[in-house]
Amino acid sequence: MTAATATYALAAEFADPARLIDAVGRCRERYVDVDAYAPYAVDGLAEALGFHENRVPLFTLIGGILGGVGIYALQWYTAVIDYPINSGGRPLDSWPAFVIPAFEITVLTAALATFFGMLVANGLPRLNHPIFNAADFDLASRNRFFVSVRTSDPAFDPQDTRDFLARLDPVRLIEVPA
Repeated sequence: MTAATATYALAAEFADPARLIDAVGRCRERYVDVDAYAPYAVDGLAEALGFHENRVPLFTLIGGILGGVGIYALQWYTAVIDYPINSGGRPLDSWPAFVIPAFEITVLTAALATFFGMLVANGLPRLNHPIFNAADFDLASRNRFFVSVRTSDPAFDPQDTRDFLARLDPVRLIEVPA
């Protein structure tokens, strides 16, 4: 078995977010399959990793529009086509009565679309990931910052990548088993 198949990634551990951002930027100049892990949101980390598009607002917009139009259409169909009731000579399509439920369902479906869109965009739920096998990776949820270069990267060479990460002056290097 080769090192590339037995290893998922090489990871470097850092003690502060500024060093992480610098390391991610330098890794992205050389590698494509780079990921970073931090215990809290770090300003500039997403941009350093190359994330520029966010599709969650689009999910929210589509969910809200579909929910609002859908509930309005349901109310209109029920009141005008399926079960028309002539109450006091009012028109069957009484749109002011339909607006409030349509608004409420628009907000509800937009919120649900946001939640499920975020899950889909992040590839969740994923209960296990090879990076969890890294030694002391649980520190990523407390006080440490990690950058990893996956072996699937076209430019990945075990020794060259290890030397490159060592030059970033991390707290330590970790070989992540597959």
